[in-house]
Formats: sequence, structure tokens, C-alpha cells
Amino acid sequence: MTGLEIGILSVGGILALVVMGMYIPVVLAIVSLVGTWFISGNFQIAIFLLSQKSVETIASQEFAVIPLFVLMGLLIAVSDIARETFGVANYVFRKIAGGLGIATVAANAIFASITGVSIASAAVFTKVAVPEMLRFGYHPRLAVGIVAGSSVLGMLIPPSILLIVYAFIAEVSVGSLFLAAVVPGLMLALFYVIAILAVGKLRPKWVGRHLPPPSDIEDMNPGKALRLLAPIVALVALVIGGIYTGLFTPTESGAVGAAGALILTLVRGRLTWSIFWRVTVETGHVTASICFMIIAASMYSSMLGLSGVPSELQSWVVSSGLGLVALILVYVLIVIVLGTLLDSVSIILIVLPIFLPLLQHFNVDMIWFGVLSIIVVEIGLLTPPLGIAVFVVKSCLPDEQITLKDIFLGALPFGLIMLVVVLLISVFPALVVY
Repeated sequence: MTGLEIGILSVGGILALVVMGMYIPVVLAIVSLVGTWFISGNFQIAIFLLSQKSVETIASQEFAVIPLFVLMGLLIAVSDIARETFGVANYVFRKIAGGLGIATVAANAIFASITGVSIASAAVFTKVAVPEMLRFGYHPRLAVGIVAGSSVLGMLIPPSILLIVYAFIAEVSVGSLFLAAVVPGLMLALFYVIAILAVGKLRPKWVGRHLPPPSDIEDMNPGKALRLLAPIVALVALVIGGIYTGLFTPTESGAVGAAGALILTLVRGRLTWSIFWRVTVETGHVTASICFMIIAASMYSSMLGLSGVPSELQSWVVSSGLGLVALILVYVLIVIVLGTLLDSVSIILIVLPIFLPLLQHFNVDMIWFGVLSIIVVEIGLLTPPLGIAVFVVKSCLPDEQITLKDIFLGALPFGLIMLVVVLLISVFPALVVY
């Protein structure tokens, strides 16, 4: 069996094992070891090559950015800031038809800028926003669709864990990728708002028949709203602004953000020793998981290189006359299909090592491609049968009458909006690389 045949079989083997329920980094590590063993014909050589690759992959202080941003997000999650941010947004948009939905998107965008995890946003705002929208007459599908759709902002608006994973696999600057994702992230949030306004105009019954009375705005006023938003806005400005101005490296901004989140949570009286211990342990678990994923992806990329699959694919693309547009289209279709079966990180780890060498042949900007990839991958959070964000929303719903079908149908328009954004940044790459 040739190396090329082994490489091709490895892709099918990975998909089969993942669908069977095996943990994706374990699958990648096992397939990489066996594949390298068969290609080299020597088990010891396979062990040596892959162990050396794993050490080289994480032997950098830049990896400290992972636990720092994870810690910042977890601390903010326990500080109850999401609920207060939603309250402020609700106050600001209270007189607009669809104001509660717009408030959910706005609060999700702010929350996304400090959590970096879509699942956290989906869980928090299902409990915070959905009951409020249902109470004021929103159509159930629209209510859960808004929460599920806007939760994906957590993986696009920096700091994002998925952006960090992509940056290490593609070997690009985390800071540059963070900055490039800001405009598309805000643009996606804006399009969501426009869609909700359109629903309020065309289907007013779907966004409630009446405006909430002043007492339901939690006795909010401009001074209180500013006071509640000031700490979180300052933290976001410090972290993202520090990277943008060059004051901090991404790792340093992570440290500043984690310290700021710790102080903010302490000042608000939300942090006890038991909560701090739980947050610290969870940070360790998430960090170890992400690092294991990156190591496994690096091992798999190395095995594919030895098999000759990337070079053969590159030769086939050149000889077949397949252009960049067609290649990007194939990539998008594959990722969307995989999104119906696999989670976001798994898709990134499996597909990128195959497509990156092909795209480098066309001199594609890896920063632009990273932002495009994250948006396309995140569509998978909303698509059946897996749709992780949809299942998270369902698990946190107080109303058991809302079915998975309702959530998937409610999230469908937001997935289509994401495709529109993908098209726009493809036609106008300056929206990302500026």
C-alpha cells in the first residue's frame, strides 16, 4: 500500500471513528501513529517523528493565551454580567418592535467579546432572554432562533477559542486574526438586527403585541445603564484595544483580561473559594483539551505530509484547472456537510491540514481564510442532526413544549444570514484584511 493510499484511507478512518463516538484528538493521534508507522515501515521511527512534532507544536509561550482567555471567560460567566448586559440592552431597545430580540443580539455580542465560546452564550441567554421574549408574546421559534443564532458570535468576535485553534494550526498571528474578525463579527450582529427589525415590520405578532411596561425594565435609567456597562466595556476596550494599538501582545492582553475579570468578579461579590476552585479546575480541563487537540492536529498534518496527499491534491488541482473560487466553494460545501455531523473544533482539525497546502498554492491570505472558515464552521452549530448550539438551547429551555424541530427552524434564517456574510467577505476581502 502506497503512502497516498494510506493518507486517503486515514480520512475515511477518522470520519468513521468520530461518528462512532471516539474523542477527536484521540482519533487523530491513533490514525497519525498507525499511518506514519505503515508509511515508514518502522514503529520506532513513527514514535520518534510524532513525539518530536508534538513537542515542537506547543513549545511556545504563545500557548499561554489559551488558559488566560478561558479563565477570563469563565470568571465573567459566574459574575452574572450577561443578565445585567441584557437588562441594559432591553432598556435601550425597549421602544422598538423586536426590541427584546435586538437586545439579545446586542448582549450576546458584548458577552462574546469576553467569553470566546458559543456554547456558553447559548446556555446563558436561553435562561435569560427566552423566558422574557416568550412572556411578551414572541413566537417561540423566533425567540429560540434569535438565541441560537446570536450565540455563534461567541466564536467569531474575539477573543475566540476557535480563532486561537485556527491560528496555531495555520501558523498565523493570533492578534492579527483577532483584529480581522472584529468587523465581520459586528457585521453579522448588524445583519441579525436588520432581520429582526424586518420581522417586526412584516410579522408584528411574531415580536409581541405590546411593549413591556416601564416596571418590566427593572427600574433602569440612563445613569444605571452606564454604571452597569462601564466595567465590561472597559475590560473589552483594554483587551481588544491593547492588541489593536500594539500595547499588548495577545498573551499579555489575555493576562490583563484575566486579571481584570478576577477583580471585577471579586468587587461584585460573586467569587467564593468554591467557585474559584471550580473555575480554576475547569480552566485546566479546557486548556488541556485544546492543547491535546492542537497536538493531535499537528501530528495528523505531519502524517499527511509524509503520505503525499497534499502534494498529490495540489498537482490534481493544477492539472484539472480548478480555480480558487471553485476550490473555496468545494471547501465551504464540505465544511457545511461535516457540520451536520461533527462539532466545530473537529471540523477545523480534520479539514484544515488537507486544504491549507492547496490554498497556499494560490497565495490565499490565511487571515482572511481563517475568518471565512470560522463563520462557515459555525453554521454547523445550527444545522441538524448535530447542531450543538441547538441542543444546548433545548437542554436549558424552561418550556418543554418547544421542540428541537422548532429550534432548528428558528435558527435556519440566521444560518442563511451567515452564508450571506461569507459571500460578502469573499467578494470584498477588505472587510477582513484591511
